Amino acid sequence: MKTKSIKYILAAGLVCCGLSTTMTSCNNVLDEQPRSQFDPTFFNTKAGIEGGLTSLYAHLRYFYGNGYYLNTLETGTDEYTYAQSADGNFKDADLSGVGSVTPSSTVAGGAWGTLFANINTASGIIENGAEAGIDPALLAEAHFFRAFDYFILVQTYGGVPLDLGAGELKFNTSTVRTSVRNTVPEVYAAIFSDLEKAVNDLPDNPRLTGTATKNLARLYLSKAYLTYAWWLENPNNIPTFPECSRDASQANSYFQKAYDTAMAAINNPGPYALQPTFYDVNVATNDRNSEIMLYADHDEDEKYGNGGAGYGWGSGGSPENFAYWMETWNYTEMIAKAASGNTINPIQREAVQALGRPWTRMAPIADNFMEGGVWEDAVKAIDSRYDATFTLRYHTNWQKSGNTEPYVIGANGEKVYPNEVYFSWVPESEDSKINYTGADGKLGFGEMAGRPDFVVAVNHISRKKYPINWKIGIYRTDNDGGLGSKVNGGSPRPWNVAKFSELYLLGAEAAVKLGKNEEAKKLVNVLRARAGKQTYSQNDDKAVSVDKSAEMVAATPATITIDFILDERSREFWGEGYRWFDLVRTQKWGERAGTYRIAGAGYTDKDLQTVKRDIPAGYYIRPIPQGQLDGMEMTEEEKTAYQNPAYRN
Repeated sequence: MKTKSIKYILAAGLVCCGLSTTMTSCNNVLDEQPRSQFDPTFFNTKAGIEGGLTSLYAHLRYFYGNGYYLNTLETGTDEYTYAQSADGNFKDADLSGVGSVTPSSTVAGGAWGTLFANINTASGIIENGAEAGIDPALLAEAHFFRAFDYFILVQTYGGVPLDLGAGELKFNTSTVRTSVRNTVPEVYAAIFSDLEKAVNDLPDNPRLTGTATKNLARLYLSKAYLTYAWWLENPNNIPTFPECSRDASQANSYFQKAYDTAMAAINNPGPYALQPTFYDVNVATNDRNSEIMLYADHDEDEKYGNGGAGYGWGSGGSPENFAYWMETWNYTEMIAKAASGNTINPIQREAVQALGRPWTRMAPIADNFMEGGVWEDAVKAIDSRYDATFTLRYHTNWQKSGNTEPYVIGANGEKVYPNEVYFSWVPESEDSKINYTGADGKLGFGEMAGRPDFVVAVNHISRKKYPINWKIGIYRTDNDGGLGSKVNGGSPRPWNVAKFSELYLLGAEAAVKLGKNEEAKKLVNVLRARAGKQTYSQNDDKAVSVDKSAEMVAATPATITIDFILDERSREFWGEGYRWFDLVRTQKWGERAGTYRIAGAGYTDKDLQTVKRDIPAGYYIRPIPQGQLDGMEMTEEEKTAYQNPAYRN
């Protein structure tokens, strides 16, 4: 696949949103049906305002669940690198010498055009809502989303324009060919203003399933305060653009605001609550649970579930949720000898959460699964998040294709029957017990005495084979006992955008910066205690009764550091698109992701290679997309000055 070039013109007034004007439906959720565009008079009516509000939620589907956007937030971090089938989009993001970040790459484009279009829609609602008789609680949703989008932009690019052509934070109705970037403090001032109003005016409980609430606004206000505090402190002298002064003496006041806001949300949870186990948070049969505060919604209705009739569902483009493909290796290349002597694929492509469509674009970095890593053996032994994050055991499913073979031959010549484990990832400590000679030579698998399943230790994770991210996998209710007719399509599951659990880690991070170690420890231990509880093992596909909460709390270090907070954030949100923002916010990107280890791109490659990345300080903000620059009627000198300095020719 060729590298995708993103072409956007800033802030066109006619916003194509793909939404209906319907605010309610029989099941009391947002009815996001297709609409071609909004014209300037659309927001002069109550129906128009309501349609615009609905569009604010639908715009989430144009970047959350997009595999190329997920790539920009995960590849190149300490969680992921490019995998064997990666194209230039993923190699560019890795910063390891196999590609480069330029203004023309998808790493630059991100969600630029989608976000500015939605900001303009939000401004139209805010300007016209009161006159149209809209309740302040509804207008607060527009304030929330305008801040939400600007927060993504300012973290990604530095200062961005507040004036889209009609004045700062004004609704614009005509295409604008010039632009002036505001400074980071100016953008954050707008973000804080909108979020503070949202906290004040939004209801405690959502007006419809999935809509914004007071505590959702608190979560983003806490995160915005926290991020701005780090930006002010600037411990590693990371440059910003446009250039402006920053007063480090103000940082503590914003860390305090971040802490206070997170605690206000935790102490007044409203409709939100932590799920009893980490598995419950992410299992598809429990989607839209009380821990999920915001999601980009999808369903199995092909006409409306992806934002447009016939759009997506296997195309690899927005608004379809196809991000899970990227973190899935091609497990279907396993070959086994069956009872008849024929060879078959014992594990076939299936529309279930543990498997799904393989693309082999993003591989987890092996260091994470080894001694000293976030998933080291000591963690695996007591932390249920490991089991509820990765597909580690691969169960046979050939019978679901109609094949009646009674068994296949597994490791050590033993028989493996339907729905039994054929291949497993095992801990690093088991590596010395594995015989990699004489096992399945094609795939580089090994054998352990007494086991019918082939194995590989996690210290041999390669660009070709690696644990799948189970959390974001596909799930369908219409497989009808088979593999699923839409296994190649996007996932009809919602993409989780915001979780109540993050408030505990935001509060803990702010507490560390304020020197409140005991408060930080209490907050992280809430999540760690939950991680010790397990009532279902998704890898063994069976109910269990495990409570290692005491061990998890006992293993919490006496002193909580930012590095420990980052480790916990990785264990909670692995592979979901948080990581680049986390490392950039804390200015730890170069330190934690500058080198990594992984085995090669062949199935039999098992020896780890050390790879170095070049992460200049100027790369802590992304380049302005080339399509944006090309569309502006400005001189070449002005366009160069508009671009972030690290990416100027």
